[in-house]
Amino acid sequence: MERKREKLLTRMTDFIKEVADCVNSPNPSVEVHRLVHYCRIGSTFVGYLGLPFKFAQMEFLSKVNDLDKGARPDDTLETLIDREIQQNLAKKPYSSSRSLIRVKRSIVMLTVMFEQMLTKGGNSIVDAVSKSYEKSFAAYHGWATRTAIFASLPALPTRAKLMKKLHENEVSMTAKMKSFVDSSAVVVNYIDSLFHSRELGQQLLELI
Repeated sequence: MERKREKLLTRMTDFIKEVADCVNSPNPSVEVHRLVHYCRIGSTFVGYLGLPFKFAQMEFLSKVNDLDKGARPDDTLETLIDREIQQNLAKKPYSSSRSLIRVKRSIVMLTVMFEQMLTKGGNSIVDAVSKSYEKSFAAYHGWATRTAIFASLPALPTRAKLMKKLHENEVSMTAKMKSFVDSSAVVVNYIDSLFHSRELGQQLLELI
């Protein structure tokens, strides 16, 4: 089957595994364009959470586009961060380094959501999405934004409706979520390590 005809969750799982394989290679390196391609697929999934998360989908895609615009064709995540730090650009509000951090938080949100769905079971995904938001973005949002997001949670689709939208069944969705969680953990840890190993890294990770 051609990739364009593959199910969305399959594409998400396959592409995040490709990124994780780059990290797990003898010479770990991730091209910016590869991560950008995965994240554009991931942003489509966020839209499947319904109208209340349309803004989150648009915000995710906006940061992905910002990351892409600031990168050179041959950039890896490492060369991009180093160049912006050397040019005193990394802490600028719309730097690619900060966009990368925001993109990473979106990956964390999806990872925690899937983890919660795998462990909790049941037909409601409200608790899974709530916990994923708390562990990814809540600390960086103001009271009004947090309140609006938590107020929108009851409008989330049920697990069964989400599964139907994704054209999955319980067995296939569970297997793909597990694979995604394993691969995304590798990618998130790698991105964190790139920042932690640089002098300004911790400051950047703490910025909104």
